[in-house]
Amino acid sequence: MVFKNLSYKTQRKVIIVAFSLIPVVLLFTFAYLPVFNMFKYSFTDWNGYSKSYDYVGLENYKTIFTDSKYFTVFKVSLYYFAGSFVQMALALYFATILSFNVRFKNFFKGVLFFPYLLNGVAIGFIFLFFFRPDGTLDTLMQSIGLGAYTQGWLLNPKIINISLAGASLWRYMGFNFIIFLGAISSIGKDVYEAAEIDGANRWHQFRHIILPSIKSIVQLNLILAISGAISAFDIPYIMTGGSNGSNTFVIQTVTTAFKYNKLGLASAMAVVLLFIVIIVTLLQRLLIKEEK
Repeated sequence: MVFKNLSYKTQRKVIIVAFSLIPVVLLFTFAYLPVFNMFKYSFTDWNGYSKSYDYVGLENYKTIFTDSKYFTVFKVSLYYFAGSFVQMALALYFATILSFNVRFKNFFKGVLFFPYLLNGVAIGFIFLFFFRPDGTLDTLMQSIGLGAYTQGWLLNPKIINISLAGASLWRYMGFNFIIFLGAISSIGKDVYEAAEIDGANRWHQFRHIILPSIKSIVQLNLILAISGAISAFDIPYIMTGGSNGSNTFVIQTVTTAFKYNKLGLASAMAVVLLFIVIIVTLLQRLLIKEEK
């Protein structure tokens, strides 16, 4: 009865608040509150189960950037970062090719996108058989006369991260491919027709039409690649568990938290990862604004 006596504008505000209250409470409870606690625990020596803990100031952050055990994991991310550029280059190449009229276009689209649909655990086991000694890759190399160049792909610390980055490249290239393909497909056909009338070949069309038109999409994929490189986890964890120098930042964080019960230090590592992603995102937004 009281609700009926309210004005339309007031009723509208009450309805908006009522319907927004539960999602906001859930968001705060399961998103913002855990992040706040993560920041708090990053300044402590909490072991994850004790009711008491001591504040250690910036000691955890100092350990991350001075102890080689934790700092060297950033070097491993460089392999995935380099692999992401190869991944985007291949995805852009195939997206450009398949944006034109070619035979079996839909078949090749499915082949390229299919790996992204697979579960990361399944891909990890697939590549375990692929890279193991006398496995699929070694057998293939022996069959074409390259048996002398076979390696212990997951046993040699010098090439293990290249092998793992290759597996990640195979899995995630389909995601970049489908984004590039969608962006290229949005370009009007009349633009291509005008270019062909002017005598532009496929390379000229790619350089002067396609690439400028999807520049923002390329930048978006770049920011996703940087974030993915620093947060690589499932494939290296399944395949090696971080052994032989393949420990990534996230694997080291999980190991620190649940194997060594150093939740305070692991929280500090998670905060560092969060700030890296935020900084990279802000840089990307600034670059786009400057170009506009």
